[in-house]
Amino acid sequence: MGCYMMSRNIKACLGLCAAFGLASTAMADNPISTYHYLADPGAAADSNYFYIITDSDDPAAADAGGYNIKALYGFRSKDMQNWTDFGIIYDARKVNGINDIWASGIAVKDGMFYIVFPDGGGGGVGYIKAPAINGPWENAVSGKSKLVGGAGVIGCDGVSWCFDPSIFIDDDGKAYVTWGGGESNSRPNTDNFDIVQLNDAMNGVSGSASHVKVNNLPTRKMLEASYIHKYKGNYYFSYSTGWQQGAPSIDYAMSTNVKGPYTWKGTILDDPNMNGKSINGNNNHHGIAGFKGHWYAVYHDRRIAKGYNGLEKIPADDGRPNPNEGYHRSVSVDEFFYNADGTIQKMKFTDEGPKQIENFDPYDWYPALTSSKQKGIRSRSNFVQGKVAEHYLLPLSTRESWIRVSGVDFGTAATGFTVEAASAADGNKIEIRTGSALGTLAGSCTLKNTGSKNTFVENSCEVSGLKGIVDQLFLVFMGRQDSTMAIKAWGFEGSGTTPPTPQSPFGGTAWAIPGKIEAENFDEPGVGRGGDVDSYNENDADNHSCTDAGKEAECSDYRNGTGVDIYKKADGKLVVGYINEGEWLEYTVNVAKDGDYTMYAAVASAGGSSFQMSIDGESLTEALEVPKASAEESFDEYGKVKANVKLTAGTHILRFTALADWFDVDYFNFEEGKDAADTKPIGDKTVGDKTVDGETIDDKTAIEMRQALLQNTLDAYRVFDLSGKEAGIVRLNGRTAVQALGEAGFVKGVYMLKQVRGNKKFMVSVSR
Repeated sequence: MGCYMMSRNIKACLGLCAAFGLASTAMADNPISTYHYLADPGAAADSNYFYIITDSDDPAAADAGGYNIKALYGFRSKDMQNWTDFGIIYDARKVNGINDIWASGIAVKDGMFYIVFPDGGGGGVGYIKAPAINGPWENAVSGKSKLVGGAGVIGCDGVSWCFDPSIFIDDDGKAYVTWGGGESNSRPNTDNFDIVQLNDAMNGVSGSASHVKVNNLPTRKMLEASYIHKYKGNYYFSYSTGWQQGAPSIDYAMSTNVKGPYTWKGTILDDPNMNGKSINGNNNHHGIAGFKGHWYAVYHDRRIAKGYNGLEKIPADDGRPNPNEGYHRSVSVDEFFYNADGTIQKMKFTDEGPKQIENFDPYDWYPALTSSKQKGIRSRSNFVQGKVAEHYLLPLSTRESWIRVSGVDFGTAATGFTVEAASAADGNKIEIRTGSALGTLAGSCTLKNTGSKNTFVENSCEVSGLKGIVDQLFLVFMGRQDSTMAIKAWGFEGSGTTPPTPQSPFGGTAWAIPGKIEAENFDEPGVGRGGDVDSYNENDADNHSCTDAGKEAECSDYRNGTGVDIYKKADGKLVVGYINEGEWLEYTVNVAKDGDYTMYAAVASAGGSSFQMSIDGESLTEALEVPKASAEESFDEYGKVKANVKLTAGTHILRFTALADWFDVDYFNFEEGKDAADTKPIGDKTVGDKTVDGETIDDKTAIEMRQALLQNTLDAYRVFDLSGKEAGIVRLNGRTAVQALGEAGFVKGVYMLKQVRGNKKFMVSVSR
């Protein structure tokens, strides 16, 4: 076939999705969350999602006279209407050395997420990274606890307020961090902000910081909230103005150089004072990002502190109603537009928010707080440093309690609904309705009583009448008592769903048993919902042989992008190292016949390490201790771990799981028979370790095959229509783009092609 589909919401094949129109009446409602208080947003985007991070006013008491900000929240959306709230993704109360965590900035580069934040509120700039917006987050600064400030790589450079950082990544991949602010009259106001370039490794700085100069500055001073974005070759430096001239606005200046000097041009956002929804004289903050051909600004306002969203009044954290709106803010988003000369039209604040830019795919597995509107719910975050964020929906089920999802494309028809939930009472249920919380009933799912709000199980029920595009879908929570259920995730099944693609053996052929399995050649991961699509579990996205200082000689780009720590030994041999507890690797194997086998694993450790082998989810061995090297911290001295195992003939999934930290594994060898002799000694490089299409190959050939596979992906392009909606993928295979699109079934129209693995993109017109 000439094409394959990347998203699970595609109903049949390329071209068919063009027949499904967007839900014409689907509009977003501001703010993006109505069940807790958020502020100081930052924004970023990649080809799939628009991301928002915020800090939180939730800890502030109802009568608060100041800020009480301790955590960052993370959100993302594919369609600018339905938002997934991942809850607290970073909590200063649980990270050593941070007292508060205020307005922060986010950027995405090559699938890695970066956040800069005010370390301690105003004591400098911290810098963290993660493989996903929900973590796990870790310090991104090499050898330092922060990027800017007392213990940082560089000092604050004399700015009045060393806070409100943002991070900008240019088209050439170079990254820059800005920070600062203040009202000091002892220095020119234009010196209140600094900028520094990050190094290529994104773990320190390149050169020294410099003040951001803005020419033609009006009487309004530059106060805080510095931000840089780029549009058609121009750089835009935006910031919040001072209080001296009344309510602060978000102003901007332009330059053709990222470090300036900039020239002031005007205002992007006025203070969002709409019918009493804000307070004159209070602060303003924003984030800006382009996404699928549109430009959006996120900002905070005071819409829900007194029930301004028209649904309910949200109490403060202490339970008291009508909190001080100055310190109980909410986050909203709207679209803005450019003039022909590159200047920015002042953005209009709306209650509706931006238009939905693509339909919602119900045939996926969503965190519970995925919605376009909410009522009668609360949430709980369980943040643990070094772990992926956990966030649960807590319905107040004795009142009107629901979440709404907008513009849902059910395709042919949905047949079932599954929800992962905990219930501490009998009779709790979720009703699926359309149109409104009291609209047409499509299904009812009774939750199993798990005895606790911390014990989760999957609950499934049938649904009917859900087909085509449903403008408004409601999940309504029903029960006799509040605070007796917690919802973790949900999704739909049906005839329109595309089954997940399972993991597959590396190189295309299962490993033969008896035989030798190289540890680095774990399975290729699949695509879709469920654990059966994953082929490895890695604690972070870095290959530490390439990112840790002094390890350059060991660096290997083999299996690049997985984050699995594969490195080269002195003899050129590839091994998996830097192993941490809980990490695992899986291999598709083909066992020749039923019977006894002897497994040998080539491993190295400084002591105290262990692992376990399992097959098809069942334990194959007990915990196996890795032999300690004779020299401390020596990972060049490999030993063999032996275990007798029983296997059945056929294809199986073999899993290696680390039960402790810090050891390396080179390979596994299975010999036929109990206590069989090991025919693959340490250091053996015998040709014939792997079979592909009936031919035996060695490790070098396997590497060359992998490189050829990656090279082939340079010929693959994602296809987008003019609305920015991704319609599929084509491979050119020597054809012109017009030929490839035509043979793939694309109808007449204009499409943008973007290289899957590379930066090339171009427009193509299909005329037939």
